[in-house]
Amino acid sequence: MRTLFYLTAMLMLSGCSAMMVGGAAVGGYQLGKDERPPSVVASDSAITTKIKGKYVADSVVSVFNIGVRTWEGTVTLSGTVGSYVARDQAEAIAKDTGGVKAVNNHIVIEDRSAE
Repeated sequence: MRTLFYLTAMLMLSGCSAMMVGGAAVGGYQLGKDERPPSVVASDSAITTKIKGKYVADSVVSVFNIGVRTWEGTVTLSGTVGSYVARDQAEAIAKDTGGVKAVNNHIVIEDRSAE
């Protein structure tokens, strides 16, 4: 039984390492195509990650699928939410994140009157 456990663990880890190497290759390819300096790309990625983390923790925003893209410190929000409160909360969270220079809010309020 113990041998089966170790064999399964080894197979899973070997698959993960291939995904990690492949993911790094794709990330490196994208970085090579990007005209921003690597430090800016890293900063933009960190900003996006921070905002998405705050969205997950926020009870108003967490239920919606909001797209977040960051380019040289300018954040663009997209997606559909159920209320102006959620839209405004998503924008406020983004603006309150360190490193954000500006926020373009393209979030649409879902029209539920047709239901």
